[in-house]
Amino acid sequence: MASSLQALESWVDDTAARTRPARVQWCDGSDAEYAALVEQMLASGDLIELNQQTHPGCYLHRSNPSDVARVEHLTFVCTPDAADAGPNNHWMDPAEAHAKMDALFDGCMEGRTMYVVPYCMGPIDSPLSRCGVEITDSPYVVINMRTMTRMGAAAQARIEREGHFVKGLHSTGELDPERRFIMHFPDELAIKSYGSGYGGNALLGKKCHALRIASHQARREGWLAEHMLIVGIENPAGDTHYIAAAFPSACGKTNLAMLIPPEGYRREGWKVWTVGDDICWMRPGEDGRLYAINPEAGFFGVAPGTSANSNPNALASIARDTIFTNVAVTADNQPWWEGLPGEPVTDWQGRSYDPSNGPAAHPNARFTVSARQCPTWSEKAEDARGVPISAIVFGGRRPSLLPLVMQARDWTHGVLMGAAMGSETTAAATGAVGVLRRDSMAMKPFCGYHYGDYFAHWLSFDQPGAKLPAIFHVNWFRKGADGRFLWPGFGDNLRVLEWMIERVEGRARGTTTPVGILPQPAELRLEGLSLPAAHLDELLRVDEAAWQDELDAIGAYLEEFSPRLPAALAGEQQRVVEMLAARGAPTRNVASA
Repeated sequence: MASSLQALESWVDDTAARTRPARVQWCDGSDAEYAALVEQMLASGDLIELNQQTHPGCYLHRSNPSDVARVEHLTFVCTPDAADAGPNNHWMDPAEAHAKMDALFDGCMEGRTMYVVPYCMGPIDSPLSRCGVEITDSPYVVINMRTMTRMGAAAQARIEREGHFVKGLHSTGELDPERRFIMHFPDELAIKSYGSGYGGNALLGKKCHALRIASHQARREGWLAEHMLIVGIENPAGDTHYIAAAFPSACGKTNLAMLIPPEGYRREGWKVWTVGDDICWMRPGEDGRLYAINPEAGFFGVAPGTSANSNPNALASIARDTIFTNVAVTADNQPWWEGLPGEPVTDWQGRSYDPSNGPAAHPNARFTVSARQCPTWSEKAEDARGVPISAIVFGGRRPSLLPLVMQARDWTHGVLMGAAMGSETTAAATGAVGVLRRDSMAMKPFCGYHYGDYFAHWLSFDQPGAKLPAIFHVNWFRKGADGRFLWPGFGDNLRVLEWMIERVEGRARGTTTPVGILPQPAELRLEGLSLPAAHLDELLRVDEAAWQDELDAIGAYLEEFSPRLPAALAGEQQRVVEMLAARGAPTRNVASA
């Protein structure tokens, strides 16, 4: 298949000359092509057919045991000036990075097929979408990219019309951990990835393009590329508000995107619509509001923890036409992971299951599935205009201090909330309880440039005429003195989202505190929920003395991004400090007396 775009053809030819594949295949994204690749991988053992009666169209892939996750320490942002990458990224000089990668790519595809994968991130006809081409020697990557992006002939046609695209070059190489790098060249809109077949390192449309490169594009072009879910909340009157939300890992992002309302809400007619579970691109519309698309077309979700209790919609999504990676298998050849009924007989490495070898499924085992298979999938996910965002939500896992929900006073305060967000670790994970890891806007591993410049870009959207979303911070994970969670979470989080919507619509007054606007206790609908009044009081309590310490820690964290830290953000942090001091000093003096 030939391309009429000379730049694309030349790049493909140059890459083939360097990597020396046995053959080159231009991918068209068709059903026939997918079926042929699956048959090829079944024959080679790269895919294993699962129980087609219980899971039609489902297959298992087992990756190399040394290649099971993103490798952040081997992921680089390559800008001419190291300062532009910022302290939030690993940096390498572009010339050095190209030389290192080109040496690795030299002859690396001998005896293999080189696949040319044109793709579009976002609806194929949306002006908010951006295109790329990934060259890879992995058929696993091709079939996953087909699910995760709008891949094939339509994307290539758009590339030919526009004349520009992100160039992604990938090879699994020898899967040697010592010869594994992921390089990003933002100024060139290029990515080079070598030595890994794992999704986050090899599916270049995902984190590499849709966040690291796109965040750079977004800053230059006046939009936002964010690590956020997009969910629509429809009330009984049929009105829908769309919310974008950013959370670090293990904070319930996918669960919120596919939330099932509590029974009372369902009876009233409340509905939840899933637009996206991981990435959100937002751009100001002509009316001043932010409009968002989900650049992805599928879910690359973590399987362990997905169950009928935690996320029945996700479980229903993956009952057919799904690629599973590094899960276990039952005696009747069904995919299995901890939390599902039944027993595994084979673990994620293909060994007979032995508990002494660790979990049957790898903790980062994945499923790749079309978003359209989700029972709550919204047709608005294909809307070329995107959906208008009413609220932006930040959140983290904090066992104390952070209230259940608080609203920022204004946009600048909201940017501070996002910049300060983070999660506290547990003893099981780190050996130390309460170690706070800041992860501004949940973008620390994914922002393709200096965090100080990134904060400034966020602040730049506060322009005359802008109708910006309200910004909130949530904490589903606050604990009581007994160490138990105070809030039930999951579907009951809709009660908090309803309050946010009421604030957006001007129907809830809230209570103003130095750290934000909190619900008045009576403003949260709690019918059908067994929540002691003391728990609600604790969930909404603001410990002003402890918040003074928190704001000091936030100030020290932000200072890491000087001299590029925006003065407005530093000033906002000081404003909150002064408001706390004015109200908190007497309390602190009484406590010490």
